[in-house]
Amino acid sequence: MTCKCGHVDESTKQEALQAAISKYMAVKGGLIPLLQEAQDIYGYLPKEVMQQISGGMGIPFSKTFGVVTFYSQFHLKPRGRNIIRVCQGTACHVRGASKVFDGVSKKLGVAKNGTTEDLRYTLETVACLGACGLAPVMMVNDNTHGKLTPDKAVATIEKYE
Repeated sequence: MTCKCGHVDESTKQEALQAAISKYMAVKGGLIPLLQEAQDIYGYLPKEVMQQISGGMGIPFSKTFGVVTFYSQFHLKPRGRNIIRVCQGTACHVRGASKVFDGVSKKLGVAKNGTTEDLRYTLETVACLGACGLAPVMMVNDNTHGKLTPDKAVATIEKYE
């Protein structure tokens, strides 16, 4: 069941996870799509969820854990509702990306790859966002924001509060 604030209760998550395990348990190569679906349900992959997946798929936990830690798309810790990616590519670097990152980091009170305590934001750096003409650039979720200064970056993330 979902409450007014959008949180889903544990029993609903467990039902969805069990349905996903049932859907993929007999599918060759089903581990990765199952992990993706589980991460969509929980927002990350807790140890207990990976253990359930391993048991349901009939594979060792070490294999599941190995896949999760190999692919950067999977996360072992809770992440924020808003994912902020600050580009650190050459064009962005030359145009002040480190100052943009520092401004956002200070505003949120988190370091690189950190998540705010209220789970609103996760702050990451990326090698390149492919928008060099707009450098320095950051993405908030799927939205690209360019020609940033530290103040513009902070003002931008405030719109996501």
